[in-house]
Amino acid sequence: QVHLVESGGGSVQAGGSLRLSCAASGDTYSTYFMGWFRQAPGKEREGVAATGGGTTYITDSVKGRFTISQDNANNTLYLQMNSLKPEDTAMYYCAADQRKGWWLLPRIVEYNYWGQGTQVFVSS
Repeated sequence: QVHLVESGGGSVQAGGSLRLSCAASGDTYSTYFMGWFRQAPGKEREGVAATGGGTTYITDSVKGRFTISQDNANNTLYLQMNSLKPEDTAMYYCAADQRKGWWLLPRIVEYNYWGQGTQVFVSS
């Protein structure tokens, strides 16, 4: 089992920045992919960014603005979000999976483990 706890969400004006953190505990040694997905009210879940096996995935709508990074020593995943837009407003979830198929990397919403989420609100 892997336990994920997100933090760092909040309210920010358009153009601002936030850094989300995800602390992982439990069987973290078995985790291969970790990532972030988001869900806005009335919309489907959307994979945002993921990392694993020495590679990363960033969805097109946030490329150049969001960066995913990982501190393996502290079992923490980060999402640096710059130049935020109102359309980035959503609940952001950290996710993890032990499977190693490369097909899985961008399919973040299908990862086995999720956190409870952290809310991001971007005002115009």
